[in-house]
Amino acid sequence: MHSPSSSSTRTIEVSHRSVLAIAVPMTLGFVTTPLLGLTDTAVVGRSGDAAQLAGLAIAAALFDLLFASLNFLRASTTALVAQAQGRGETTELFAVFWRSIVLSVGFGLIILVASPAIVGFGPSMMGADGGVQAAAATYIGIRILAAPVTLTNFTLLGFVLGRGLGSVGLALQILLNGVNIVMSILLGVTFGFGIAGVAWGTVIGELIAMIAGLTFVFWRYGRAAMPQVSMITDRIKLMALFRLNRDILIRTFSLITAFTVMTRIGAGFGAVTLAANAVLMNFFMIASFYLDGMATAAEQITGETIGARQRRAFERAVRLTGIWSLGLALASVAFFLIFGDAIIGFITTAGDVRGAAETYLIYAALTALTGALAFHMDGVFIGATWSVEMRNMMLVALAGYLASVGVLVPLFDNHGLWIALNVFLALRGLLLLARLKRKTDQTFTDSQ
Repeated sequence: MHSPSSSSTRTIEVSHRSVLAIAVPMTLGFVTTPLLGLTDTAVVGRSGDAAQLAGLAIAAALFDLLFASLNFLRASTTALVAQAQGRGETTELFAVFWRSIVLSVGFGLIILVASPAIVGFGPSMMGADGGVQAAAATYIGIRILAAPVTLTNFTLLGFVLGRGLGSVGLALQILLNGVNIVMSILLGVTFGFGIAGVAWGTVIGELIAMIAGLTFVFWRYGRAAMPQVSMITDRIKLMALFRLNRDILIRTFSLITAFTVMTRIGAGFGAVTLAANAVLMNFFMIASFYLDGMATAAEQITGETIGARQRRAFERAVRLTGIWSLGLALASVAFFLIFGDAIIGFITTAGDVRGAAETYLIYAALTALTGALAFHMDGVFIGATWSVEMRNMMLVALAGYLASVGVLVPLFDNHGLWIALNVFLALRGLLLLARLKRKTDQTFTDSQ
């Protein structure tokens, strides 16, 4: 518990406006990322070389896996900065930032040291050979140079979000992806560097975004933002950061495991079903943009209200972000069921794949609803730094998912696989919701 003297005396006003001030910019920021992937694919696709395109796909998937597993750097920074802001502890707020920067650079340097092995074995481990392997190795060898910069950008985004500056977070995301897109086209097409140009475009985009982010921090906060050795050498605080990051990492790996299992089992039903499942996962991805945006709002606001020891504001934050998540999810289900066939037709022209996708559309549409509570509770539990419970419940949900797959797939084939995915998403949210009141009671005293 924190002493009253360390608490912020400011009453935190939680409103629909304050929720949307973070959720809307972050949703827009998340949406810019697939545009980047489309641009890279289009640039490399202009070469007419299928091996180059396949190499890019494999390299991009490898980086998605690598950086998704390290996204805890963003989430933990948001939570701890928001809590320090709620307590009114300016020094600790910047200490969190610099500890996370050191951790980001450290992980980035480890990746650089491991880069010869990643370049050498990564593509072949993902099934690439010949020209595909060479193209993937070219892209990985260049893009991996930016690893410390990429991870620093995770921390910078986490910091501005922790301070509730959603519009600054959006500006940094647009700058990063915008420069990346422009440089990829310039270097890849105009100067003819192909896949190497696309990789250098990413490196340049990350570097410019990092410089802009650090410039903003020092411009906005001046001397208060200057690092001090004591900030980074506080062993207790460092261990707390490691524990939080460890728990979020385990949760992320559990998620990756669940989706990998779905892909592997889907492959067993043949190419058409596998392709249909891949098309339908786009529905979940679309929903995840704004559910993630709302979860980010929950992280910041719950973190700040817990830091300030304001239970009423905390409960209002949980309620409002929950209402928005549910409302958006219900709207999504209706939208997907009405326009799903048209969206499938837009994504693929293959008649057999379209037919299969339409068969399983209802399950994909429902993921927006079953996933809404999971995203929302993740945001609340990360913001509150209740990471042990989040980790444990994720492992229970994963076990439930694997059991569902074991029972439902033999009975209902691909229908069973989609039902099991919805069971997994629903379990994640419901298990955390069941622990919400007990954790809230433990965290706040009766007087609050």
